[in-house]
Amino acid sequence: MKNYTKVIIAILFVVSTIVAGNEIYKVIHSYTAEYPDNNINGYVAWGAGGPTDTVSRALAVYAAEELHTNIIIQNKTGATGSVATEFVKRQDANGYSILFNSENPPLYKVMGISAIDYDDFYPVIIAGQQTAVLVVAPDSKYNTIEELFADADARPGKINLATTGAGGLTSNVAAMLEATSKVKFNQVPYDGDSAVLTAIIGGNADVTIVNYSSAVDYVADGKVKILTVFSDERLAGEPDSPTICESYPEYKDYFPWGTFVGVFVDKDCPDKVKETLSAAFRKGWEKEGFQQFLSEHYITPLGISGDEASAYIKKWQQTTCWILYEAGQTMYSPEDCGIPRAGEEE
Repeated sequence: MKNYTKVIIAILFVVSTIVAGNEIYKVIHSYTAEYPDNNINGYVAWGAGGPTDTVSRALAVYAAEELHTNIIIQNKTGATGSVATEFVKRQDANGYSILFNSENPPLYKVMGISAIDYDDFYPVIIAGQQTAVLVVAPDSKYNTIEELFADADARPGKINLATTGAGGLTSNVAAMLEATSKVKFNQVPYDGDSAVLTAIIGGNADVTIVNYSSAVDYVADGKVKILTVFSDERLAGEPDSPTICESYPEYKDYFPWGTFVGVFVDKDCPDKVKETLSAAFRKGWEKEGFQQFLSEHYITPLGISGDEASAYIKKWQQTTCWILYEAGQTMYSPEDCGIPRAGEEE
């Protein structure tokens, strides 16, 4: 019996030594191996075929060439992008799991969606930013943003605004309009940009707000018309469409602002991993093919990373969270979530 016990103890000792050795090997390997020495998993927080997915996949191809490995893209959707965001954060902080996501995580805390946001990640690159436009049917009685605002002021909550749901682009811009111009719409939710544009064309809604890339073909076909561009600069493709800042200069402090797509890695990754990823994605971003992709999709190139990208995200977060809070659309106060107003940082 004693010999049997000794055998068991010996086996357990050998097993524990092997396990410990494997863990030690992993640690040593992570610091000595040339990164990357294996495939990288990329998790897109939104569905296939959407703007985040198409930009991410296009950029990943060029970045993978620079990294001399494969970036295996998977769509991991749900909960306004927080499913993928939380999943990537739970993986080992070694650079083999990267997140492709949009502008939603900076809203998670005030909306009560998740405690994990971009504060927990390092921005490898923010590829580009889209510009929103406000559109109506071609036969709409509104021909200018001033006419729309005048009617909204006279009939608060009576004009039907087709939206993509709480926390989406349409509702965020609507909150901006309500906070700044005191105009209030009756928000009617639809499932995506195509659905809200169809609602306008079919006369089921009076107005909507979408990215220009989603509306451009409808505008070209005369199915909708643009009343204003949410930017401080006119769109190159729509030189006759005025910006909101031209009509109402008080909006200038909000811009640059818009939806964006970026690549992120756990902030606890080794610096060499962050540097390698940032360099590869930047070189991929600079490729003529990707720049052409951005142009064809009416996306303003940004190509920023690190501290510059963090500052961009912080400003976007401050602007948007406080707008939503003042419009009564958040669960928590930005102040309670540690998000000061822009210009009020300590």
